[in-house]
Amino acid sequence: MKLKEIREENNITQSQIAEFLNIKQNTYSQYENEKRQLPIDVLIKLAKFYKVSTDYILGLED
Repeated sequence: MKLKEIREENNITQSQIAEFLNIKQNTYSQYENEKRQLPIDVLIKLAKFYKVSTDYILGLED
């Protein structure tokens, strides 16, 4: 997944995106590090927030 790359390109902290998603920062960190599976609803919110496709976030397209 490209979560960390996208977040850093947008100069956003893990805490900021976690607050947007209404989750704990630690939970978001686990999504970035692929220690926890990213729920579909969170994936969709992130795609809309960053204005990219879900496939891009998942690393299925460039």
